[in-house]
Amino acid sequence: MAISTEVIKEVRERTNAGILDCKNALLKANGDIEKAIENLKNRGLVIAEKKAARITNKGIIETYIHHTGQIGVLIEINCETDFVAHTDEFKQLAHDLAMQVAAAHAQFVTVEEIPEDVELDPKEVCLLLQPFVKNPDRSVEEVIAETIGKVGENIKVRRFVRFELGD
Repeated sequence: MAISTEVIKEVRERTNAGILDCKNALLKANGDIEKAIENLKNRGLVIAEKKAARITNKGIIETYIHHTGQIGVLIEINCETDFVAHTDEFKQLAHDLAMQVAAAHAQFVTVEEIPEDVELDPKEVCLLLQPFVKNPDRSVEEVIAETIGKVGENIKVRRFVRFELGD
């Protein structure tokens, strides 16, 4: 089955996956764009699960200051090697996650960090469970898994702090 470059380009634009990965996903899905995107998404999650136990002691600290100057975020994102920490994909993820914390008022990275005696909705206060601000159809956890699939290394959000003027 021949897959047109326009279809490959569309899948690539919607997933940010590599060209060859997009073509292979389309071949596997018999040309069905939605199935190919789902296959790529699942592939990223599988890769992320396999790499979850790997140690992440490299990375970057990203900053984000909202244009009003009244909200700021510092976030530490870890990966396995300095090489990946300096890639465009990793830096973009770090920036996007800093913006996510600023916009969505995340308080914790994971559900496990919420104190037992506090009743909060995990999807509102846990960064990894929040809908991604750039694409609310996906969770932050899915966006991280996709990046893990691209860079081939485990990625963890270690910690963050959000500052808001007057708080």
